[in-house]
Formats: sequence, C-alpha cells, structure tokens
Amino acid sequence: MKFGKLQDISAVDFTLPTDPEGTTLILDHLEERMTPPTVYIGATGWGMKEWVGQWYPEKTNAKGYLLAYGKQFNTIELNTTHYRIPNIELTSKWYRETPDDFVFCPKIPQTISHSRDLGMTTERIEIFSREIKELRDKLGCCFMQMPPYFKFDRLEILERFLSQWDTQIPLAIEIRHEDWFQIPEQGNALFKVLEKYNIATVITDVAGRRDVLHNRLTSDIAMVRFVGNGLVESDYRRIDEWVEKLKYWFSKNLREVYFFPHQPDNILSPDISVYLVEQLRKTIPNVITRGPKKIDTQMSLF
Repeated sequence: MKFGKLQDISAVDFTLPTDPEGTTLILDHLEERMTPPTVYIGATGWGMKEWVGQWYPEKTNAKGYLLAYGKQFNTIELNTTHYRIPNIELTSKWYRETPDDFVFCPKIPQTISHSRDLGMTTERIEIFSREIKELRDKLGCCFMQMPPYFKFDRLEILERFLSQWDTQIPLAIEIRHEDWFQIPEQGNALFKVLEKYNIATVITDVAGRRDVLHNRLTSDIAMVRFVGNGLVESDYRRIDEWVEKLKYWFSKNLREVYFFPHQPDNILSPDISVYLVEQLRKTIPNVITRGPKKIDTQMSLF
C-alpha cells in the first residue's frame, strides 16, 4: 500500500483520534449483540514465496499458497478483484481451498469504482455481484475504494449506486479526497448517506494521511487498513491503541471488524498479526479471532 507512506515518520503523531460525534451516536443506537464479537485478520495476498518455511510449510508451491494462507489467516483483502471480475470457476476454487471460518473481502472492480457513473449504465455491477456471491458464507465485506478525485459533487451518484446495491452483499466505502475531511459539512453528508444504506466505512491508519483515520462508524461493522512501518516500536504502540479502541466499540455492540495489517511489501504482515491476536485475546476475552503461527521447521520435514 503506497498511499500515505512516508520515508521519515519521526514527526508523525500516531495517537488515535477520539471518536467523532457521529460514531458515538451510531454506537448508542446499535442493537444488542447476541454473539461474541469477531475480528477478521488478513493480509493483502497469499502469493508470498518469502513465507515458505516461516508461515507456510517447507516446499509449499504456488498452487498450495491459498490453502496454506487460509490456515494462518481468517480473511484477506482481496485486491485481485479490483483488476478483473472473477468467474464462477475461480470463486468456487477459492471457496473449496479455504477453511470453514474463512471469509473473503473483495475489492470492487475499478471498472465500477473509477467510472463516471459507477458502472450503473453497464452490466458490470450485476456480473460482479452474481460471481462474488458464489463465495456464499465465505463472502465477508466487499469494499470500494473511491478514486482520489471523487469529491462532494459526486455524492448524488454514489447514493444512487448504493440505492441499487445488492443488500445481500456487505459493503464498505473508502474515501481519500481531502475535502471530505477538511469540510465537515461534506463529510457529514457522506456519512449520513452510508448510514442510510447500512454501508460501512474503511478507516485507514497510515503515516502520511492522518485525516483518513477518521474513526467514523456508519454501521455495526468496521474495516481497518493499518499501514505499519517495518515493525518499528510505534507499530506495536498503535496496535495496542487499536485493541483498546476495539474493546470499547465491542462493549457498545459493534458486531465485527475486518483488520488488515499492511507492512512493507506485505512480508512482515504475519509478524504484526501475531501480536495483534495476542493483544486481542488478552484484552477482549470473548473475542472470536484467528491469526498466524510460525511453522515448526522440524515438524514440517515429516
């Protein structure tokens, strides 16, 4: 994830902001959760040859990467769908090769999210929805990353899109244009639209754009994209703060969180995920979550 990265992070204040008023109002009106809270933790891809021997068993080949990944994580930020719509054969394969508790979080194709009318005059939305629903109970929350030039003057188009969106497919929206955060009236208008259609927000914690760390909830789920800096000390402090934040949100009946710990080139994502799971289980005793474990190199030889 290149967005918002900085070479020098020494002057960055990584403190989590307090919840905005809109989040407080959402939390105050959530229905009582009847099941334990769930945190899905995942990386941005499974094709990491560097994980073989560390997180994947020795001699795992490319065909076995997804199976090995699914044993370590319980979700994935599925960026491949941003570039092409998968067919039923592919989604069925993904389904077969992952554990029962695994869910996918597909990124909306850029032919939809980056088109002038968000694909509403084409068959792309219908095709994507049909194919992605083949993931069945392993379909987590899709997310749509709006282009950097997506501003307030296009909010009406987004609302029309959301009014037609298949309600059987959970969705979160990521925004990046500065106006949403610098002009409160515009940001509030957007978040109200998301609330209206029960659409979640993507909250991004990255060094170079602290404004996208808006902590604005609009439904009973949240998606967090956490961008670390190579397992430096501040990465762990930030995780500690996030765990406390999630503990509070869950105490107010937030249902589930999708947490994606990015690290440089994705290689170190399992390492910070191990720490995240440890802290979650220590701080939120009833939380349902799962994360990676180092491969026992001695056992993997047999």
